[in-house]
Formats: sequence, C-alpha cells, structure tokens
Amino acid sequence: MSTRSGKFVTLKEVIDEVGSDACRFFFLMRRSDSPLDFDLELAKKQSTENPVFYVQYAHARVCSINRNAQDVGLTVPTTAAVQLDTLTLADELALAKMLSRYPEVIAGAALQHEPHRVTFYLQELAAKFHSYYNQHRVIVDDDVATSEARLYLVNAVKIVIHNALRVLGVSSPEKM
Repeated sequence: MSTRSGKFVTLKEVIDEVGSDACRFFFLMRRSDSPLDFDLELAKKQSTENPVFYVQYAHARVCSINRNAQDVGLTVPTTAAVQLDTLTLADELALAKMLSRYPEVIAGAALQHEPHRVTFYLQELAAKFHSYYNQHRVIVDDDVATSEARLYLVNAVKIVIHNALRVLGVSSPEKM
C-alpha cells in the first residue's frame, strides 16, 4: 500500500502475482510487530536474490544430487551404515552443526511466536549448503565411503529444509 499515492494491492492480487509460497515466506520473514516492506519485484524473481527461491532451490538441488547418485549406483546409506568419520572438512562440520540447531530454532520460534526465526535459519542453512556444494563434489570418484557420507549429510539438509518449509506452509519442490 502506498499512502502517498493512495494505491493499495489486495493480498489476493499479491498471491496471484508472486504465488502463495513467496507470499507466505515474505510475510513470515518479518517480526509481527515490525513494518512490512514487501518487495513485489524481488518476490517474483526466480533467482538466488529471492529468499524463498534460494531455500527451495537447495532442496531441489539435493534431489538432483540423489538422482545423479542413483545413476552411478549410489544410495543414501542408513545411519548405522554411514561412515561419518570421512566428513572432516570444515564446511561439512559447519553444516552438521547448523543442522543440529534445527530443533532449538523450531522450539524457540514456537514458544516466542516468532516464525521469522525459521525463515532466517532456512536462509542461513541454504547459504551454507550452496557454498558447500559449489566448493566440494558430493559424489567423489573412486571413494564410495566419502560419497555416501556426503550423500547422508546433504540429505539431512534436504530433510530439515523440507520439514521447516512444511512448518511454514511452503512447498519443497524436487525440480526447479
């Protein structure tokens, strides 16, 4: 709404323009007591600048990694079978630590009635994942143990993103 020009846009018009996922995510990114500055053009972008696209893309990227792994005969190992000691890179440990914070973030957001905590967490997790993905191969040639451990790690990221988006009422696409 623009008070100077006297123009306003209904929520239905915003949803029709940007979609329900982007609309919901953008509204939840703010504290309930803070003013909302809804950037319609940013919400429409399908790029890494758009926070909901960036988070959803992380989920879709892990799905793509899984398809590629399946093509070379790899599957995500069970918790009992994975050799997590092969995950020694600082980026891998940072991802694991970030994942371990998820229950605390959800509990804090629920107790304080602050869903924006979940959107911030998701954006940070997606950034760490994309950074990891851009610097390291998940499927490593001739190293099944490392490949499986990395598959296990990135699938943990996928699970957390999917669950957190579901809590927010936002979809988790497998392809983008």
